[in-house]
Amino acid sequence: MSHPIRSMQLDDLDAILAVQAASYPIPMQEPRAILRARLQAARATCAVACDGDDVCGYLFAYPSRLGAVTALGARFAIAAEADTLYLHDLALAPQAHGRGLARALVEHLLALGCARGLGHAALVSVQDTACFWRALGFRPAQPGAASSGAALASYPVGALYMVRPLPSPSTERP
Repeated sequence: MSHPIRSMQLDDLDAILAVQAASYPIPMQEPRAILRARLQAARATCAVACDGDDVCGYLFAYPSRLGAVTALGARFAIAAEADTLYLHDLALAPQAHGRGLARALVEHLLALGCARGLGHAALVSVQDTACFWRALGFRPAQPGAASSGAALASYPVGALYMVRPLPSPSTERP
């Protein structure tokens, strides 16, 4: 079954904010200005899932470096010599759960990372989602520099930096 995944647009921000409000406690909700800046910085690697014409999920991602962590509420720092697709924020509206949309969003973005020749994908798992990420091939790892450790500390207790390799475009399975 194919899922309605498409590139994120500025017009999606109201719906994205609504999904975020339904998915995260207030201290983890990020402001419109930050979401807008992220989308403007990394439009090619941000996607939404739709139910008909309505946005019911999203994934913000950007080209980064292995070991780098973006703090909660921070702008994206696009790496000049990126080797990693950093998946910063994945959320689905409660009514969209259980339909495979989260996996479809992730697979869509991982395919983009592969096509760009990035060697890894990385993220910070929050809200007890490590099992979901493990099922997609991610494994716990240590963040890089001390600044990445400080960025990881901006998330609630239990946040976990996770990484997985991406196949090169020439070795990707059909």
